[in-house]
Amino acid sequence: MTKEAVSRAAAKDTSNSYFRDVVRRFRKHKLAMISLFVLAVEVLAVIFLPICLNLDPYTTDYSTYFGAPPSAAHWLGTDDIGRDSFARFLYGGRVSLQVGILSAIISLVVGVPLGLLAGYYRGWVDVVIMRLADIFMSFPSMVLILVLVSVLGPSIATVTVVIGILGWPRFARTIYGNVLSVRESEYVEAARAIGTKDLSIMTKYILPNSFAPVLIAFTFRAAQAIITESALSFLGMGVQAPQASWGNILYEAQSISVLAMRPWLWVPPGVALLVTILCINFIGDGMRDALDTKMVL
Repeated sequence: MTKEAVSRAAAKDTSNSYFRDVVRRFRKHKLAMISLFVLAVEVLAVIFLPICLNLDPYTTDYSTYFGAPPSAAHWLGTDDIGRDSFARFLYGGRVSLQVGILSAIISLVVGVPLGLLAGYYRGWVDVVIMRLADIFMSFPSMVLILVLVSVLGPSIATVTVVIGILGWPRFARTIYGNVLSVRESEYVEAARAIGTKDLSIMTKYILPNSFAPVLIAFTFRAAQAIITESALSFLGMGVQAPQASWGNILYEAQSISVLAMRPWLWVPPGVALLVTILCINFIGDGMRDALDTKMVL
């Protein structure tokens, strides 16, 4: 076996050992494991329960009166126009989770390459990208999102893309700081010395050793995006009826009579939002502790 093959095998064993250690530390984080289980159950519920129970969130049930309380036919009653509230709650969960995860992915896909380029090349590339990130972060995010959504028109796609695009500076800054330290490492200098191209250095050497904090940032960004979507929908500028999200379900329950007399309409989405955000944040905490080699769990 050649020295190069031995070196690759040793590197692979080291990587596998590190991965096993990360998984072991994460599994010892009780809150993170409980949160992961709860979030998995929640995702499976919003995806499969409407199919299994043949729920329709859009059709009015004329066999019962509008605004009916919970019953065997409608577990969370009906809304003001006779639609099944439980069906809308589940479909609203789909939309809220979809917007949160997809917008976080958009932020990651835009921010990570820009931060990587800025940290690796420095110079004018660094100045342009980081100053652009400063400009994005200087605007009040909610105000800017409201303006863009009102111009482009509120919809699931618009809300997802706008929240995603405006979230890239945090990912860029997160990876930028790590790239600045990794780019000076001996293995990076060795790769440059043997003529390795910049793209290969960034993707094979720098990015894998700078990406751990980005995973943690992703979880918190997803939680923040879910909150932002819910706030937009609550203000009437997010997901539009007849489509449901947890935010616009809460928006429909603004009147005092609904708040006082029909809690089954607004308590479930409110509790679901709270539980979802807490679970995502706890998972992020668990990932942070698991990826930190100095932590002993």
